[in-house]
Parts: sequence; structure tokens; C-alpha cells
Amino acid sequence: MATNMRGLTQFIADIRGARVRELEEKRINKEMANIRKRFKDGNLDGYQKKKYVAKVIFTYILGYKVDIGHMEAVNLISSSKYSEKQIGYLAVTLLMHENSDFLRLVVNSIRKDLNDNNEIHNCLALHAIANVGSREMAEALSEDVHRLLISPTSENFVRKKAALTLLRLYRKHPDVVPVQEWALRIVSIMDDPDLGVVLCVTSLILALAQDHPEAFAIAYQKAVDRLNRLVVEHEYAATYAYYKVPIPWLQVKLLRLLQIYPPSDDPALQVMLQVVLQTIMNNCNEPSRNVQHNNAQHAVLFEAINLAIHLDTNSPLVNTAAVLLARFISSKETNVRYLGLDTMAHLAARTDNLGAIKKHQGTIIISLRDKDISVRRRALDLLYSMCDVDNSELIVGELLRYLKVADYGLREEMVLKIAILTEKYASTYKWYVDTILELLSAAGDHVGEEVWYRVVQIVTNTEDLQAYAAKVVFEYLKSPSSHESLVKVGGYILGEYGHLIANEPGYSPIEQFQVLHSKSQFCMAPTRALLLSTYIKWVNVFPEIKPQLVNVFERYRHVLDVDLQQRACEFYALALRPEEDELLQNVCEEIPPFPPRESALLNRLNKKNAESEDKRPWAHSGNGTLERQPSKLMKKPTLVDTNGHGSNSTGDISQDIANSLAGLDLTSSPVAMQSPSSFSDPSATLAAKGIPRLTGGPNVDRWFDKLAYTPEGVLYEDVQIQIGIKSRYQGPVGQVAVYIGNKMSAPLTSFTTALHTEESEALSASFVKIAPSTLAPRTQIQQVVQVECKKVFRKPPILVVSFLAGSHQAIAVRLPIVISKFLEGVKLGPTDFFERWKLIGGPPRESQSIFPISLDATGHIDLAKQRQVVSGHGFQILEGIDPNPSNLVGAGIVHTAVDGKVGCLLRLEPNKEAKLSRITIRSTSEDVASEVQKLVQKPLAAEPSGPAEKRTA
Repeated sequence: MATNMRGLTQFIADIRGARVRELEEKRINKEMANIRKRFKDGNLDGYQKKKYVAKVIFTYILGYKVDIGHMEAVNLISSSKYSEKQIGYLAVTLLMHENSDFLRLVVNSIRKDLNDNNEIHNCLALHAIANVGSREMAEALSEDVHRLLISPTSENFVRKKAALTLLRLYRKHPDVVPVQEWALRIVSIMDDPDLGVVLCVTSLILALAQDHPEAFAIAYQKAVDRLNRLVVEHEYAATYAYYKVPIPWLQVKLLRLLQIYPPSDDPALQVMLQVVLQTIMNNCNEPSRNVQHNNAQHAVLFEAINLAIHLDTNSPLVNTAAVLLARFISSKETNVRYLGLDTMAHLAARTDNLGAIKKHQGTIIISLRDKDISVRRRALDLLYSMCDVDNSELIVGELLRYLKVADYGLREEMVLKIAILTEKYASTYKWYVDTILELLSAAGDHVGEEVWYRVVQIVTNTEDLQAYAAKVVFEYLKSPSSHESLVKVGGYILGEYGHLIANEPGYSPIEQFQVLHSKSQFCMAPTRALLLSTYIKWVNVFPEIKPQLVNVFERYRHVLDVDLQQRACEFYALALRPEEDELLQNVCEEIPPFPPRESALLNRLNKKNAESEDKRPWAHSGNGTLERQPSKLMKKPTLVDTNGHGSNSTGDISQDIANSLAGLDLTSSPVAMQSPSSFSDPSATLAAKGIPRLTGGPNVDRWFDKLAYTPEGVLYEDVQIQIGIKSRYQGPVGQVAVYIGNKMSAPLTSFTTALHTEESEALSASFVKIAPSTLAPRTQIQQVVQVECKKVFRKPPILVVSFLAGSHQAIAVRLPIVISKFLEGVKLGPTDFFERWKLIGGPPRESQSIFPISLDATGHIDLAKQRQVVSGHGFQILEGIDPNPSNLVGAGIVHTAVDGKVGCLLRLEPNKEAKLSRITIRSTSEDVASEVQKLVQKPLAAEPSGPAEKRTA
């Protein structure tokens, strides 16, 4: 900067040549006076402004206050010369704070540089926005920064800076960034060929997804795909290999991103992720002698282990991880030991089987005496997490021994954890009391109020513990020095339960009084107040030491502390009342048991560990475990279920059914008709879940309706893309091949396919493999969807295809996976059909509707289409059941994996004269009857042209 400005070079040389501070200040004051005069006179060219502002910047960097040059810096930003613009931006970022009034003057200049075609100017503007980051600047320029990030014409290094600038603005002013609106477009950049851009965008997504996980849910698939390409397929340029580890920073961020979300149910993603994690762990089996290589590998490995634990603590990967971690906690390197203990603590807090960790219990205990305090802290966390009923006495005993020599920074946390573990895993009352009182004796000032409060609660609520607690606390109080917390516990327990041991040798009332009162002179006023309460209780139960107790009250009546004085006066008056007076007995009754409550110790410990920006589910300390609820399977009636609303008539079944199938009188004019809508538009609810709105259009609905009863055909088509379907079903499972073709002469990049199933407990649908991220020109790919019907469902899954073709585009269409796809036709004779028809009965297991139909070109009923629709929906058309040849009768069984088989019977009665048709569906499941009726009716119904349809349920 100074090489082409001789005046600046000379000024810096003079400052450096000053031998004392007075000479330096004199030179600076002289220069500032000259600059101030030049600025005031005006008429400076760009070079002079640049030189003088550079001198002001240098003076500011030396630590001197400057109050000139702000306006000149603003003017330099508007210059077209890079050197002048650079000095202007440097001055703005250094001399102006985020609330400076001068910033309003530079916003337009910065916007102009953001929109400039010169990428150097873009970068200068982005640096200024990120460094200053004022709210006004963020509100005015965040849109322009986002535009630079997503623009296909932006250089890669500009896009990297734009992503990091947007991250900086979000961290300072999260409400300025419209996350929901930008989410899909930002995620699409994760498929960028430049890994540097991907790294910066992943940093941005990692911050955004922690606060808005649903909006960035598609990033899960992108992260798994990118990890697979980096780790398994080695798809990266050699420049991104850091000591033979492919871009470890990106791997770490992707692994962290996956830990924000719950484990995916998609089998394809699960398999791919397992392969990635296994590969990462295999790569670390043989340590290298190169330190940098080991550091990069370990960084990736520890995040991979955390992810494996997050996915499933019972997987073979976690067993492999436990073996690796055992090696790391014995490492000579401090950093490796720290990370090994930290990750093992995460594993211990989440797993149900601590066997693999307990093998290394000795090594972990030794780590409590490590020379590095951070390692000692992690060892404490691990011991806390791995403690259970089997090893609690050993671990708590070791922690108590270490507590006496532990760092002061660790002691408070250690006391809390020892108290929690002692209470949680106490095998006997004796061990609990011994341990807690030893803790109170050893911990000193580090015992919080919560600890001794909890001891009092447990002793009060446990009758078998009271006498033993009184004995042990008495023995501890005999020691020459007892901490005040122990005196408080002793005062409470002896006051309440001292009478239980008063008849035993060595525990007489006078001995209890002497031991306890000898400690009072070393205690604070609140503790003395508690001891006075103990003494008044003793007045009631130990009349033999009443004179000594009254003497204490007499002396305390004259102390300066108001609380002590008031207590002493009141207790003195109570103690002097006659022995037959019941008031003293009523006042000094035993404290009743405390109501059940959550331990305050856990709340205190959680508060200590809650201050973290890491929002991954397991990031906060705790000993929680994953709860997996078993699915509750409910059996539904099958086709031969006899619990229908059948007729009680004992007459001829055939006659009853004939009456039910009597012809319709449809000669009158139609009343109240409309075409039903099989599926309501769920766009509003989908948008709330981060799913794009359904792509509309008459052809889209028509294609879907046709594919509902045909196995193959076009699902969607426009000028860019075509989606076709081929499907086959057997029982409750099916396979749908989705063919996606690129009709353009340019590739579709950031190509993603995703499935969204709203009724996931009733229907599972997942891709066999992930789609490639690029779809070449005029080519077609096949995506196979595995489908299983668990229960009756109403809403079909939604296929979302997103890609970049100039701009980001997303197509969301319903897949033609409906309940009738799992319907298999069955052959029935007239007798069997009539019997089942009657057994099922009428509503609610019957769904019936009258709807308008269209005639063919010859004016007749289109019987061929009707047969195609009915058989296409899975029904077996039964011949010879209905005497009217125009009517159709069908039967079938819906297969579900959980609810079993559901019977379904159909009758379709068209009337040529009235151009109407009646459809009747009877099923052992009312949901099946209603849904199948809608599905069969929709392709047969004429286009709506009249008022509402008449329908009975």
C-alpha cells in the first residue's frame, strides 16, 4: 500500500524512527493538523485523498483517536480505481462502528459494487458488509448478497465470500434473512462442483438448519450424497486433499449437519451412510506417523463416531467405535485423549450396554489425574455418564478421593455429580449416608445449598435411615473442624431425630448439645438460627438439658442480628412455659415427609451445562437414553368378519340381496349433483413442512387419475422434464419405477428427488437409491420406489423433483399410490357374494353415491371403460351375479401389513336414459369403503356442469 505513496512511506518511517513516545505524538499531531487543513481546503484529487486517508488509518491502528477522514473515506468508495476504493473500504471497516451515521452514506455505493461486473469490487463490498454488519446495512443489502451467492455468473471466490457474509449477517441479525424463502435455493448449491463453495455454503446451512431444521430437511440427503462421493467414490480434485484426507473441514461439517436431524427412515440413505461411516473408521485403523494426517483423520473420525452413536447405539459401527476410542483415551497426545474421553462420554450417555466402556474403567480413572485440566474434566463427565448400579460404589469412592486434590474449578461440578450418583445408585441406606456426609466433610465451601437440602429431604422421607443418619452425623461433628454445611445437616438431623439415639452410650442429650454448640461460634448467622431451632426442639424432648438451652436463648436475646434476636426471644418465651402446656409440643412436632419432587441437583447441573451454541440433540450433558416405543398393532376385521350390521331377518338371503340390488329409478331429473374431489389440495399444510406446493394443471390431475387404475403412463410433462410411471403390486408391497427424462439440450444440475409421506404410520415409500446430482441432456434415469401398505391410508405420497435450470425449480406431484393398488380381486359365486354382502351390511361400512356419466359417441354406456376402471382398481368382475348386463359387480381383498386383509365388494349401476350411475361399495372397513368409492367414481364421472351431487354415506 505504501510503496506507491512516498508521503505515507516517509510518515511511517518517521513514526518508527521516534525514540520516545513524546516525539511520536508530536509527529502525529503535526501530520493530523496538516491533513485536517488539507481536508478543509478541499480540491483534493483521488491520489491525495487516498494518501491522507491511509495516514489516518495508520494512526488509528497505532491506537490514537482520530476524528477526521470519514467523509473522504466515503468518497473514496465511489471511486472507479481499485487502489482508491480499497483504501476507502479499509477506512470504513476500521474507523466506523455499526451505529455510525456515516454508514447510511455508503449503503448505495456498496450496493453499486455488489451489482458491478467486477468481482474484485464485489469482494471489497462483501468484506465491508461482513466486518461492519450493522442492522441497517443487513436489511438493505442481504438480498444483494443472496443474489451474488446464487447467481450462476458469479465467480467461485465471490460466492464463497457471499456465503460467509450471509452467515455473518444471520448470526448478528437472524430476523433479516428470509430463511424459509431462500432455503431450497441455498441447499441446491451443496451440489456445486467447486468444493470450496460447498464448504462455505455448508457452514451457512449448518447455522440455519439448527434454528430451522424443517426448511433445510432436504440438506440431509445432499449431505449423505456428498459424503459418499468424497469418502467412498473419491470424487474430489487433488488440490482438496489435505495430507491424503479429502477436504476434512467439509466432512466434519457434513457429519455435524446430519446430527441435527433424527435418523432417516429411507433405507437407501441408511445403507449409504453406513458405508460412509464404516469407510471412515476403516481408514483410521492404522495410525500414520504424520501428525497433520492424523489430526485431519481424527477430526473426521470423532464426528463420524458421534454420528454413529446418534443413529443407533446398538449398531456394529458403535462397537467398532468403542474399540477405537479405547485406543485414543490411552494416547500420548493430549488432544486425542481429550476427544476420546469426550466422545466416549457421549456414547456412555446414549448406550444401554456399558460393557465395552467398563473394560477401560481403570484408564478413565487414571485420566482424572491428567496434567491437563480439560482432560480431567472430560474424564469426570465420562465417569458420571458410565456410572450404574454395578460400579457406582467404585466410581463414587474414586471421585471422593480425587475431590480432595481436585482443581477448584472442578470441585463444585464434582460435588453435584457425586451427590446425584450417590442418590441415584444407592444400594443401601448406610452407604448413602456415609458417602454424602463424607462429601459434605471433604468438599468444604464447594457444597451448594442444593446438596444439603436434598440430604435433609431424603432422610426425612426415609424412616429407616433417620437413626443411623443421626449417629453418623454426630460422629462427624466430633472432629475438630467441621464445615458449615455439615453443621447445618447435623443441626437439622439431631434436632429432628436425636431422641432416637439419646438412650445409647455416647449419644446422650448433653453430649449432643455440647458437640453441636461447640461448632456454633464458627458459623454464620443463618446457621446459628438453624441451631436455635434445634435447641427449642430439644427443650421439648430433652427436659434434662433445659437449663443449658434456656441459658443459650438468654444470651442470644441480646445479639445485634435481628433474626437471631427475634428467634431467641420467641424460643425463650416458649421454653419458660409450664411443662403441661401443649403449645410447645405443637410447635415442636416432627417435620412431616416432603412431597415428591424432582431433585434440585439435576436442575443445577443442567444449568451449568446448558450454555452452548451447539444445538445437536445430544450436545448437552445428561444421562438420557433413547426410548423406542413398540408399534401397537391393531387387528381389523377381514372379509369373513361376522360383526357387521347384518339384517336380523331369517328369511331367504337371496331374496334380501335381490331387494338390495333392485334397479334404480333414475328417470327423474337429477338433483343436487357434483363431481367429487378424491383428494383435497394439501398445499397449505405442505408449505408449512417445507414441501413445495403441488404442481397444478388439468393435465396433471388427468394423468394422476388415469394412473390410479393403470400400471404405467405419464405422470407429468412440460418443456423441460418428463416423469413416467411403471408399477407392480403383490399383497401389501409394491414397486414403482419412476422414469425422469431431461428434454432439454442442457444438463439439469443440483438434481434431487424426495418423497414425502404424510401418513407414514400407514404407508411407507422410499427410494432404493439416491438420484444422481446431474441429469445429462436428453437422457432418462430410473428411480425405483419400494412401497408397503401398513394400514388404510387416504393421502398418496408426494414426489418432489428439484433442479437448477437457469433458476431453481421444484416440481411436486402426487404419486399414483392409492389404497386400491393393494386390492386383489377374488372370485365369488352368487351365494358367497350375497352372503358377504348381507353380513357387511349398510352404513357406515357402505359408501354409496349417484353421479353423472357421459355416453360414448354412439349414445350408449361406455361399458368397456367401466370394466377397465373397475378391474384396474383391482376388483375381480363377477359375471352372472346381476341380471342387468349393464351393471357391474366386483369383489376384492385389500392387503395391509399391519391390519391384515380387508374385504371389499362393489356394485356399479349405470342408467343410459338419465345419464347417471350409482356406485355402492361395501367393506369390512368403513375407511376402505369411502376411499375406494371415491377412487372408482372419479374417472367414470362426467365433467361437473351442474349443482351439487347427491351422496349418501
